[in-house]
Amino acid sequence: MSRPVAVYVPCDAAALSVGADEVARAIAAEAEARHLPVVVVRNGSRGLLWLEPLVEVTTEHGRVAYGPVTPEAVPELFDAGFLEGKAHPLGHGFTEEIPFLKHQQRLTFARCGITDPVSVEDYRAHGGFAGLERALSMRPDEIVAEITRSGLRGRGGAGFPTGVKWKTVLDADAPEKFVCCNADEGDSGTFADRMLIEGDPFLLVEGMTIAALAVGARQGYVYLRSEYPHAAATLNEAIRRAYEQDWLGENIHGSGHDFHLEVRLGAGSYVCGEETAMLESLEGKRGIVRAKPPVPALEGLFGRPTAINNVLTLTSVPVVLARGAAFYRDFGVGRSHGTQPFQLAGNIQRGGLVELAFGVSLHDLIYRFGGGTASGRPLRAVQVGGPLGAYLPADQLDMPADYEAMAESGAMLGHGGIVVFDDTVRMDRMARFAMAFCAEESCGKCTPCRIGSTRGRELLDKIVARQDVAGNLALLEDLCTVMADGSLCAMGGLTPLPVRSAIRHFPEDFA
Repeated sequence: MSRPVAVYVPCDAAALSVGADEVARAIAAEAEARHLPVVVVRNGSRGLLWLEPLVEVTTEHGRVAYGPVTPEAVPELFDAGFLEGKAHPLGHGFTEEIPFLKHQQRLTFARCGITDPVSVEDYRAHGGFAGLERALSMRPDEIVAEITRSGLRGRGGAGFPTGVKWKTVLDADAPEKFVCCNADEGDSGTFADRMLIEGDPFLLVEGMTIAALAVGARQGYVYLRSEYPHAAATLNEAIRRAYEQDWLGENIHGSGHDFHLEVRLGAGSYVCGEETAMLESLEGKRGIVRAKPPVPALEGLFGRPTAINNVLTLTSVPVVLARGAAFYRDFGVGRSHGTQPFQLAGNIQRGGLVELAFGVSLHDLIYRFGGGTASGRPLRAVQVGGPLGAYLPADQLDMPADYEAMAESGAMLGHGGIVVFDDTVRMDRMARFAMAFCAEESCGKCTPCRIGSTRGRELLDKIVARQDVAGNLALLEDLCTVMADGSLCAMGGLTPLPVRSAIRHFPEDFA
């Protein structure tokens, strides 16, 4: 073995939580003890989380995967010849041929798990900054028009057309404008933002820079939740290297365009996932919701026009600019264009990230990719869209996962999180959890959310205890109407969604 063999061990937080650092050290030590030329590369995760730590070895025919690898298994992997990609009980063959990965349509996550996350050279070698290079040669209105034609919509949950938002900021007359990325990923069962920032941070840098060129901003901020320390470290290092190689800063590559980017950490408030609460926090104030209008696109950060998008929206932008609006628009169904990274979590056999075009059924996601429940028991309920998303029964899994179909069924796609429950779940208690979550996380500014969630939790306590169930259910429905119609933001406005869906689809648990 003359040339060093590249062995990839993820530095993604999910892999670190199950011993990836120890595995990397064990591989390096074993190679040194055997006098074998090995280079350990810390990459992002491929999203096959049930196989983490997933170790990949570069062979002349492609990468070969082994996992989940423990430090104790490393010597026997060497004995089996894993550096040549030979068979072992932990082996899965060529990584790209693993069915979970092979049948995806990866646009946003195309590089995740493949490149060194903080190497500009590796990013460039795999097509990085191609979209920005094109954008640097375009007028702002041309960039906005390209994004509009692509049909890209906000991936944070609301599905608002990105091109419309950017045009509003571009057309606003102001001496200063901003671009903000909301990376306060707080929904249960979601991890796409974290996984992307830890595995391909330059994509976010590129997307935000293109956004800044489109709307006329010179300063950008990434609002990242403090519970993501590994993502923060990786993103800050990527930003530092982007400045070093002239992809950020003054006069980017001689284009005459300036853009500066900083990371700001949140303080643990779920409601700062709402854009105006995030702006308050960025300004150093308590993270509470602002009344709208005015919308942030006209009066946002420090009262200036601000383009606010989440991680998955901004990281879709370089794909649109590099490959064209028509290419991106051809993915998806109806008015849901492009791809969506779905995150499979909860009681599921193969948890992880699946990126597919809009329109795939929930059944395919849960059974074809996820393998059904981890417990082996029948699936009873699925919650889509985070803790404020609707609970859907097993007989509705043929529903296509796109904005319109979900809305028509009284559900929402949200950030693409899918949490699975088997038949042991008690849906009255899940409804109570929704109200308790809102009571805990409410910013307290508006009465329907602040008081309504507390009263809702008390009512559900009585229902769970089977105290005057019919009367308390009627009162709960009235309360849900007040919260949905009267709350200032989606925190209180959407909390009735999981409660009502649980009562509608699983009435026997409220009998």
